[in-house]
Order: sequence, then C-alpha cells, then structure tokens
Amino acid sequence: MATLKINDLHVEVEGKKILKGVTVSISEGETVALLGPNGHGKSTLLNVIMGHPRYKITSGSMYLDDVDITHMTTDERARAGLFLALQNPAEVTGVINSDFLRAAVNATSEEKISTYKFYKMLDGATKELKMPFDLATRSLNEGFSGGEKKRNEILQLLLLKPKIAMLDEIDSGLDVDAIQIVADVIKKEEENGRGFLVISHYARLFDLIKPTRAVVMINGRIVLDGDTSLIKRIDQNGYEFIKTELRIEIEKENADMNTVSIGSCAVKESIKK
Repeated sequence: MATLKINDLHVEVEGKKILKGVTVSISEGETVALLGPNGHGKSTLLNVIMGHPRYKITSGSMYLDDVDITHMTTDERARAGLFLALQNPAEVTGVINSDFLRAAVNATSEEKISTYKFYKMLDGATKELKMPFDLATRSLNEGFSGGEKKRNEILQLLLLKPKIAMLDEIDSGLDVDAIQIVADVIKKEEENGRGFLVISHYARLFDLIKPTRAVVMINGRIVLDGDTSLIKRIDQNGYEFIKTELRIEIEKENADMNTVSIGSCAVKESIKK
C-alpha cells in the first residue's frame, strides 16, 4: 500500500513563511478531508506536494512509497503516482484536449498506449463522467465552462490512475448533478485503492464522498487529525473551538493563498444568524 508521508515541512514564498512544520500522511484507499480557514496554507500544501516551482522548501521531507520525493520535479512526481486536480485549470489554445491526455498517459506509463486503446479508455471515462465526447476534440479547457473544466480534471485522474490524488476545490463550478457524478467517481476510485486528499468549499461534497479522516490546518500547521465529526463541527460552528480548546490564536487570513473554505462559510453563516 502506497503512503504519502509529509514530515515537518516548512515552505516559503518570496521570503514569506507559509507552511510552518506540516506533518501528515495519506495512504491508498483512504480519503482525507483537508480543512482550514482561508489563507492558512491548504492549497499551498497541495501545490508543494506536486512540485510547484514557486514554493521553496526550507526544511522537512516528503516520501511516497518510502522514496524521497522532496526534490523531484513535477513530472517525476506524476510518474511516481501523484496527481493534482487544479482549482483553476488553465486554458491552452492550440493544444487539443485528447492529444494532451494521451501524452500525459504515455508519460506516466511504462509502455506507449495505442491510439485504439487510448480512445477506448477515453470513451469509457467520458461516459462515466457524463461528458460530451466532443470536448476531447477542442483545445485544452478553452471555452469550457467552470464545470466542464473540473470534470476534465477528473477525466485526467481516471486516465492516469495515480496512487494519491489531490483535489483542490473540485466542486466549485459544478451543479448538483455534476457534484453527485464526481462524488460517485471519487468513491469508486477509493474502492479501487486510490488515495485522496480533498479541499472543498462546503460540507456537501464531503457528505457525498464520506472521507475516512479529516485534518485541520491552522497558521500553516496541521493542528487536528481525526474522524469526520470534525467536518460537521466546523461546518456548523466554524473554528472558534480551536482558540478555546487548543489555545491556538488564528492568524489573519491571507487572500493570496486560498479562496473560500468550509470554515469561513460556517463563520459567515453564524454571523448572519
């Protein structure tokens, strides 16, 4: 069983410390919900795990299958079995979606896949996601709706079959039916042994995918690692208990780092009430 192990990870951007000693693990066959207020490092963590060059690791380590991936390039991490579904997938004019997907599959496979086998895989995956097949003939994400972009990220996941998949707000831009479809795929892939680390706007997606664990990130650190009762508690009451029970002062949000999170939604709802 593959396990991604993050140990005492410290990361900075342009001299500013963002992650301040993150320790967490994710194994194949489990789904971990990553919670935390806006701007406390959730998206940063996923980008660092995937090898985004903007972020500088100052100390700590990351291992996958007992192999040190801390200083691997992004493509090496992808071949090792990591995958990141982006929060805001880029539009790439002139690169046909199916060509991109086939190149990605070939880059992460030991043997080159035939055109016939690839299009058979692509047809099955698009049907599972209830996507129109003609999206494969268009430029990558160009002219796609927000929901189509997110389904296209999950399409990549189905084709690449990573060991550990990270999903950054995969539910944003999806309508109710699409969220159910994506949730069904995530549950099926977990049963097939895929591991997931998931950031979401709201508790709805977590209700559907039923994570096995929940971890909470505050001030660039993992401060809680427990069962899914944490999701319900935070969704209903926000993060005030972090201050009162753990005696951790929550630092001011940094709008540069993340957008909206489950906790900030809960806090806003509490204020309204």
